[in-house]
Amino acid sequence: MALMRSVATIGGYTMLSRILGFARDTLFAAILGAGMAADCFMIAFRLPNFFRALFAEGAFNAAFVPLYSRILAGEDGKLRAARFAGEIATLLTLTVTGFVALAMIFMPQAMLVLAPGYSSDPPKFELAIELTRLAFPYLAYISLVSLQGAVLNANHRFAAPAATPILMNLVLIAALLIPHTVLSTAHTQAAAVTIAGIAQFIWLMIHLEHIGLGIRLYRPRMGPEIKRFFKLLMPAVVGAGIYQVNVLIDMVLASLLPAGTVSYLFYADRLNQLPLAVIGIAISTALLPLLSRQLAAGTLDAAVKTQNRALEGAMLLTLPAAAALAAIPETIIGVLFERGAFTATDTIETARALGILGLGLPAFTATKVFTPAFHAREDTRTPVRLAMIALLVNFVIALIAMWPLQQAGLALASTIAAWVNMAQLMFILRKRGHFAPDRRLISRLIRLTLATAAMVGVLLLLEWQLRPYFTQALWWQAGALTLLVSAGGLSFLISALVLRGVDVADLKRLVLRGGGG
Repeated sequence: MALMRSVATIGGYTMLSRILGFARDTLFAAILGAGMAADCFMIAFRLPNFFRALFAEGAFNAAFVPLYSRILAGEDGKLRAARFAGEIATLLTLTVTGFVALAMIFMPQAMLVLAPGYSSDPPKFELAIELTRLAFPYLAYISLVSLQGAVLNANHRFAAPAATPILMNLVLIAALLIPHTVLSTAHTQAAAVTIAGIAQFIWLMIHLEHIGLGIRLYRPRMGPEIKRFFKLLMPAVVGAGIYQVNVLIDMVLASLLPAGTVSYLFYADRLNQLPLAVIGIAISTALLPLLSRQLAAGTLDAAVKTQNRALEGAMLLTLPAAAALAAIPETIIGVLFERGAFTATDTIETARALGILGLGLPAFTATKVFTPAFHAREDTRTPVRLAMIALLVNFVIALIAMWPLQQAGLALASTIAAWVNMAQLMFILRKRGHFAPDRRLISRLIRLTLATAAMVGVLLLLEWQLRPYFTQALWWQAGALTLLVSAGGLSFLISALVLRGVDVADLKRLVLRGGGG
């Protein structure tokens, strides 16, 4: 299946990026731990990434890819599509550059809203402002990177955009290896974020020029395509960025809790993001162009079938990952991060958040599968309405749970909101006749759930047996964790094959690479 080959391409590069990301986070945790400098950098790092995900990535792709694909398929498609991309590039450059400039000027006022708890600690408040000003220009470059990646994805060239996060991690790791104090490390890391954005922009610019898809700036004409783009973009800003909105709410509320809470959530979310990025985002990225093409051709039944197989493939990979994060979070956190300034207490507190976020992973991933079904039909309004309901659920539960449970309460709110959002999307799609779970999907989900339960039993038993090795030197810990994860994965695979939740042909499609450029 071409979809799963494309997912393998995107997921493979994403996995490499996340491995480098873990190396970066481990080094970062050892040097900065979970103290004031780390908390301030988390704010500085999250803020431009939040706006990127909200405006320039999820929402942008939802509005741009279906329109670009439709123009590309029409008369003089290549020339008209290039012009459309150039006009959007001009508008994006002007808008984002102006926004970044204003944000840099009014950063103190913005910080009062984004991290109100820091205002009572002047040194921490000032450090957060300094670091965010260093990192925020990254937004301008990564917004253009999102446009470059959207053009490549719409032309079924998935590899180069999927590889861009690798550059980010390499730059940040290099910056961490420069000898300096804790405070200067935070400043260097913040500056490195912007440098990484420049590197990513140049990488895709070279790649686009090499294959003849270079983007030229054109004076925008407010024609029907541009008007339609903005009509789709504005509602998609909230709908496609619901997860990031929840993250921002957590960040603001976490700043009101004891020191370290922001960092605990950051480290937990980083681990939760690994399977979400490798599986959910990869499927969403590959699914949108495919569904758009099938719907444009009028093959509605094929689109529904594609949706079923996408959800099936997503759960095949997501269920065991979610179960592992929920079953053994403390062991995972301890091996990956507990050294240097990152203490045993930090491990316990971070694990409390990770275990709960893991329970929401299937919902987060399924949302990435269902949302393209709306966007491919150029419907960005419905996900907005549903996203607002989930956002309200997240906020209310967070306010109730944050004080007694602290970071675990914030994680619980995000998890429940994710399940609410996923359930709404699925219900509306079914009501409209755009999604109907077939017999194969239902049967396999039940079998995969049983295989996941068997895997959890193996994980818990083996973790108990390996516990003495997790108190030894790092190499012993890493070896024990590798054995634990490998045994868990193997037990899931065997159980899934025995229970017929997956067959050998499915596995071949997942591991075959190609078709993604």
